[in-house]
Amino acid sequence: MEELNPYRKNQLNKISMNRVFLCFFVLLIFCASAHSQTYSLQQCIDSALKNNIPVKQSALDMETSRVNWKQAKANVLPNLGMDVSHGLNTGRSIDPFTNTYVNQSVNRASYGASSDMVLFNGGSLQNRIRENATAYEASRMEWQQSKDNLVLNVLLAYLTVLNNEDQLKVARQQASTSQATLDRLQVLNSQGAIKPSDVSDLKGQLMNDQLGILSAKNQLELSKLVLSQWMNRPYDSAMRLERISAEDLIAGYGQTAEEIYQSSLQQFSLVKAVELRSKSSEYSLKAARGQMFPTIGLGGGINTNYSSVARDVNNEKIAYTNQLKNNRFTSFGVGVSIPIFNSSIARNRVKLSEINLKNTELQEQETKRDLRQRIDQAYLNMNNAYERYKVLLGQVAAYEESYKAAEVRFNAGVGTSVDYLTAKDRLDRANLNFVNAKYDFVLRKKILDFYAGRTIQ
Repeated sequence: MEELNPYRKNQLNKISMNRVFLCFFVLLIFCASAHSQTYSLQQCIDSALKNNIPVKQSALDMETSRVNWKQAKANVLPNLGMDVSHGLNTGRSIDPFTNTYVNQSVNRASYGASSDMVLFNGGSLQNRIRENATAYEASRMEWQQSKDNLVLNVLLAYLTVLNNEDQLKVARQQASTSQATLDRLQVLNSQGAIKPSDVSDLKGQLMNDQLGILSAKNQLELSKLVLSQWMNRPYDSAMRLERISAEDLIAGYGQTAEEIYQSSLQQFSLVKAVELRSKSSEYSLKAARGQMFPTIGLGGGINTNYSSVARDVNNEKIAYTNQLKNNRFTSFGVGVSIPIFNSSIARNRVKLSEINLKNTELQEQETKRDLRQRIDQAYLNMNNAYERYKVLLGQVAAYEESYKAAEVRFNAGVGTSVDYLTAKDRLDRANLNFVNAKYDFVLRKKILDFYAGRTIQ
């Protein structure tokens, strides 16, 4: 076989190395794309609900209330207990069969079962059931409210990331326009067709645009960090989000502040929770008053025993099973407990329950008052954001015309760089403000949807 010359061998080695580097580069791209995950809004919400500790704690509070409710229902059931006792007596002791003294070892046993239940106690047990049932429903509404709050925060953080992505896109477009203009001016400057100051002015503008890109990148990463924290996931700068078309959400709000408030009274979980807390306090007061009434109880039991020294009339030992049958006795009774004086415990419990009821009623009033104020403020902010959005929409259109005219004059050599940069700066700021206004209006609408109790995902 003919041996390859050194030059040919070197070329093949270079080709092989290039292939290795190409494969390695492709592998890096694949790993980077695999590491970068694109999240939808629903995925972000699901991750937050799954990992959020306060939501989990609220769920545990709800479970605690459910157990208390189950216990309150079980309290009306009869008590049932059994007693079994075995023992050995030595020396002088009492024969449990004849109840006489004996001076010998005695094996003894006793068995019994008893049950009792409350027939009447002023409705205290029934009202405790209602109290704990409404408290459970209130805790369930509070758990739902904690989830709704988390979903809203995730949605706002999600939209903030999208807003900052658009801000970065606009900043890069501005820098691209400045770079293209600078490249053209440098060619003209090399030909002596323009003033050198025009080039330096554009260089300064380009540096300003690059600073804008750095600021936009920083804001974008900060918003990703906030979203990751709400999701309770490690921060990942490669995080990607599915886009939501904000243009589809740009429309006036179809309800008044009063209509939103009335809807929130029917749908808002926090309102339902405070109303249920007030209702639970009412039942608690009734239960406390019931403890001041007499308690009527019913009880009964069955018992038997065994003794190793038991003898019949013929002085023969009585069998174990016969003793259990012969010694069996039952009891049955009805009792009444009348509270006459118990250190004013019952009366003070009633007073404390009355105070607690007034407090929960005030909390309900304060929650609704605060809700009304928040809705009025949110509605005002939404209207202001909508008006600002419409004004900026017209401003962008006007500044676009102004910029195009300044650019034509500048390119024709009849306009100065100052006029051109002024027009460009106005358009750039208007575009950034418009993007902010658009997302700000969408955020305000979502907050109102939240108060109205509508799905905000």
